[in-house]
Amino acid sequence: MNYIDGYVLAVPTANRDAYIKLAQDAAAIFRENGALGIIECWGDDVPEGKLTSFPMAVKCQPDETVVFSWITWPSRQVRDEGMKKAMADPRLHAPGSPMPFDGKRMIYGGFQIVVDA
Repeated sequence: MNYIDGYVLAVPTANRDAYIKLAQDAAAIFRENGALGIIECWGDDVPEGKLTSFPMAVKCQPDETVVFSWITWPSRQVRDEGMKKAMADPRLHAPGSPMPFDGKRMIYGGFQIVVDA
């Protein structure tokens, strides 16, 4: 069964276009390295919670938007190998191209699919 890398992050709303460009460029690199698909979702209806929420989890500021993303891989093994190659790809770390978000507040992890209906 496929394997999923999931991400939640806060992106300054003013950096929306820069984030989309980065996501498109990164998607091509991940696909070159074995990913089956990449989904990037810009928050539209993401309520602030009282106990927990997406905005609270990434310490979203008033001028930021929550982004929810995932990469689908054929297996964990392909993900581990593909992610290592992608992270070493200089196109992901182009000089003069600052990250359009604070990576320290990004939440990420790998997940086994248990239901695919």
